[in-house]
Amino acid sequence: MTTKAYLEHVALWVKDIHWHIRFFHDVLGMPLREVQGTVEQPQQVWTLGGLQFIASPHFEGPEGRLAHLGVMCDDLEAALAAAQAFGVTEMPQGRNWLRLPDGLAVELIQASPGSVAQALAVNPRA
Repeated sequence: MTTKAYLEHVALWVKDIHWHIRFFHDVLGMPLREVQGTVEQPQQVWTLGGLQFIASPHFEGPEGRLAHLGVMCDDLEAALAAAQAFGVTEMPQGRNWLRLPDGLAVELIQASPGSVAQALAVNPRA
């Protein structure tokens, strides 16, 4: 049986985390749901709506560089077992953090029972 999953968040490195917090809140109505650090000096934040911003003031590159994809799984163990056949490597963050052969980082997260089916049942274009 194939596990079911959905993209829970996209993580981006940003130079000015406060600008991103204000923009996504004021323009798109995406308030913070979690803060690592303090609101005054956040290290990283998560919004309702699936964005994670990681403060990286000295980052040299385009603003908003992709850090990783966070994917909620209905069966984390099954997903991890299936992933091994694809030549992925475990990252230092833990066994649920996978580096794909092309370099993309994916964080697999165990979802609460029934939540993946509920998320997949939503058709936002309906």
